[in-house]
Amino acid sequence: MTITSRASTLAAAGLISLLPLNAEQKPVRLMTLDPGHFHAALVQKSMYDDVSPAVHVFAPTSPDLDLHLKRINGFNTRPENPTHWKTQVHRTDNSLEAMLKQRPGNVVILAGDNSRKTDNILASVKAGINVLADKPMVINPEGMTKLREAFKVAQEKNVLLYDIMTERHEITTILQRELSQIPALYGQQATGTPEQPAVTKESVHHYFKYVSGKPLKRPPWFFDVTAEGEGIVDVTTHLVDLIQWECFPGETLKQSDVKMLSARTWPTKLTLAQFKKATGLEAFPDYLKKYINADGILEVDCNGEMVYTLKGIHCKTSVIWNFEAPKGAKDTHYSIMQGRNCALVIRQGAEQGYQPTLYIEPVKKGTGLTTFVQAAVHDLQKNWPGVTTKTTTNGWQVVIPEKYKIGHEGHFAQVTKAYLDYLKEGKLPEWEVPNMLVKYQTIMDAYQLSRKK
Repeated sequence: MTITSRASTLAAAGLISLLPLNAEQKPVRLMTLDPGHFHAALVQKSMYDDVSPAVHVFAPTSPDLDLHLKRINGFNTRPENPTHWKTQVHRTDNSLEAMLKQRPGNVVILAGDNSRKTDNILASVKAGINVLADKPMVINPEGMTKLREAFKVAQEKNVLLYDIMTERHEITTILQRELSQIPALYGQQATGTPEQPAVTKESVHHYFKYVSGKPLKRPPWFFDVTAEGEGIVDVTTHLVDLIQWECFPGETLKQSDVKMLSARTWPTKLTLAQFKKATGLEAFPDYLKKYINADGILEVDCNGEMVYTLKGIHCKTSVIWNFEAPKGAKDTHYSIMQGRNCALVIRQGAEQGYQPTLYIEPVKKGTGLTTFVQAAVHDLQKNWPGVTTKTTTNGWQVVIPEKYKIGHEGHFAQVTKAYLDYLKEGKLPEWEVPNMLVKYQTIMDAYQLSRKK
């Protein structure tokens, strides 16, 4: 049955408002609720087919709102390929209540203070509104119960709840995943040990950096882990997601597949001068003073590490926050997948010019992998023309044409386009919701274990 015919059937039954993208809901009409993170704006860095240019923003008057509107205006006025969003702002202290009452759109973008995000997700799906949410959807175990309820309600209301997993669209990660699915090259997936996991994802981020060519101004609440979330529940979302997505593509996972072995968190220390550079504020707000030590240094519990098994495979994630990257450097990513025949490694250090670079490294030299590497690259070229390899001291580097290196900001458009396709189909892939729940429960298990001495 087509979406149009199904919509007609439901209209006759008086249920038309419950079906994503039915005749009454087209085109997609976006709403943005309390945009506190710059990711909310990056969703609108591009225009999309079948999406109305009119976007309604519900938020109280604040610097966060001003920065969001400035970013959207920057996209609209840029000289190359400008967007043409038409923003209608609803300034109100009761932004959620106002959005639910007025409902000028059928999809809400959530990217801001994470302490309210789970409640906003649940309220939105209960109202029959589709949700595209920035990570993390939940930052503490108490919120996990609400998130489970939200996914259940979303199914009942026939709306789609989805989180923005941009890193699935990064080209070295995509090719790492594809190469790991070629048994002749990769071999069987190694299981590893707690001391030497078979799959590791490490991410280094910076409080002060540039976005769209301009210094990023962080909201002060971003340094409050009760609002932003600790490092072990925030950026870690991407890393746990990638481990599931790469090791078990298209497979529905269960929570019993996960066993948490160890988890810890530790702080990054920031001076007032650094805080001022990142936020523009002259002093620490009162709500951050509980994190200030005797030397007047702000300690943000933003770093986290966990080791666990997923279906018997030992996995490790690590998130580190520094204040500012070295000159010429950016946020970095390290990833290794260890097979019986070779390791697939992504490095992004100075040697790589701080650009993510994928390597194929044999477990044992002289094992005759050359033929299998050539065959694997030939297979990759069917979907990724121009991809080649060159030999290195330890194996091969996968040489990727620049046209595939879209960058972090560009990945938001790719995620949004995928979500729009799901809306047209009226459903997510069967494995997505179960695996999202496994992902967040895995993170909550780490959160709880990190607190045990």
